[in-house]
Amino acid sequence: MKLNELHPPKGAVRDKKRKGQGPGSGNGKTAGRGEKGQKARSGYSAKWGFEGGQMPFIRRIPKRGFKNFNRKVYQVVNVQDLNIFKDGDIVRKENLKENDLISSLEKPVKLLGDGELDKKVEIYVDKCSKKAKETVEKKGGKVYLSEKKKSFGGEG
Repeated sequence: MKLNELHPPKGAVRDKKRKGQGPGSGNGKTAGRGEKGQKARSGYSAKWGFEGGQMPFIRRIPKRGFKNFNRKVYQVVNVQDLNIFKDGDIVRKENLKENDLISSLEKPVKLLGDGELDKKVEIYVDKCSKKAKETVEKKGGKVYLSEKKKSFGGEG
């Protein structure tokens, strides 16, 4: 069988209704649009949510809260999670992703100070809590925060 020989089974495809083709068609004269009114005219399309002038449902229900579209969502890594690395390791986003501690390389990472750290590690993150920094440095490690330039339009 070839692609050009494929066809739907008999009876699966019906002819489209030909509107306005005379009284014998059963869809003549007003072509199934009823008599007069806005909906009978060509070019009619109701706006989304329009309920004929009645107060629309979306405006009747109460609104609550606020979602800041400028928010920054950090991927959280605790210092106890860093115990899976070897002593003296340099930990970057790629290493965290390989060990399933974060889900994306695109989103920023924040180091939090939950738990204890047994190893000396150098870690590169976007943000860090004070407690986490103290915990890492107490073991002889270092925390490096990524410096991102803020550009205010144009180049730079």
